[in-house]
This record gives sequence, C-alpha cells and structure tokens, in this order.
Amino acid sequence: MPTRLLYEPRDPYAVHIVFYADTDEPVAWVFDRDLLAQGILRPSGEGDVRHWPTHTRPDAVLSLVLPPPHRAAHLTASLSVVTHWLERTYHLVPSGREGDGMDLNAELSRLLHGTA
Repeated sequence: MPTRLLYEPRDPYAVHIVFYADTDEPVAWVFDRDLLAQGILRPSGEGDVRHWPTHTRPDAVLSLVLPPPHRAAHLTASLSVVTHWLERTYHLVPSGREGDGMDLNAELSRLLHGTA
C-alpha cells in the first residue's frame, strides 16, 4: 500500500503516516515520534497501535498493527527506510529539544479557549 511519512518541526512530538488505501480519501494516523523510534528496536505500543521489528538483517521489516474503526490492518515497512527517515527527523529537531520552538502560553490558550 502506498504510504507517506510526514514530519513537521512545528509539531515536533508527532509523526504522521498517510496510507493511500482503496478508499476515497487517504487514511492518516498520528504517532508519537519517540514511540515509533522505540518500535524500530523492540515491540512497542499498547492499545491502538502496536509495532515491532522482525530482525536486524538488511531485509528486516517493521510490523505495524492498527486497530479498526472498520477493520484491523497489519502492515509492514522496510525497517531501514523507516529508521533512516526517523534519523532525519531527529536531525531537524533533536530529542529533548522539541519544546524549544514552542510558545507554551499560546498553546495552552489555544487548547483552553480555542484561540491562538
């Protein structure tokens, strides 16, 4: 299934995965970046999303299980491709520096009052 990985430094904690399934509209999922990074090393996630690496050889895959609203999906992706992509996101915004560019007061105001 064609898939697109997206990362926006202005939303530094999240990664977006867009699946172009046999539907009218693409299906988008938002993941915690650090949780996805954990999943390339060991089984991770509970509840909604679970993912794990199969092994560490060059042909290794990352398995990803998504729950239904309509039906569950078990997807696989090249572990090396996902790992390389995640490394690039950490070059853009290093781990631990995600909050550096955020105005927490404006974010709290937006969340609490619906304004920016």
